[in-house]
Amino acid sequence: MDTSKQRIIQELVPGKQITLAHIIANPDASLHEQLSLRDFELTPAVRVSAIGIMTITPPETAIIVADIAIKSAGVRLASLDRASGSLIVSGTVSEVEAAFIAILEYVGRELDFEVCKLTRT
Repeated sequence: MDTSKQRIIQELVPGKQITLAHIIANPDASLHEQLSLRDFELTPAVRVSAIGIMTITPPETAIIVADIAIKSAGVRLASLDRASGSLIVSGTVSEVEAAFIAILEYVGRELDFEVCKLTRT
């Protein structure tokens, strides 16, 4: 009987993919506060009405998709974490949706990424 222990080494090898692209329409004020989005109110008539959340690997690509989001739809950058590959943007529902569609199309076509479906709550 062999009593030696077997050692298993696991590695994560991330692919080129967007794993989450989600729009939160009309988020609750408490969510705005937790994400410090109240600073993004432009005027009482123009308020943040949507939050977009995206995760991407490799994580450095979050810088590229943030640039695409800002340039394509005028959303405001709420958070960018190039270590984890997460991006949070805010704006109107149509701005956030247009930004995420532009991102998904670009990285799928030009960077040959696997992209997930855009979801919404």
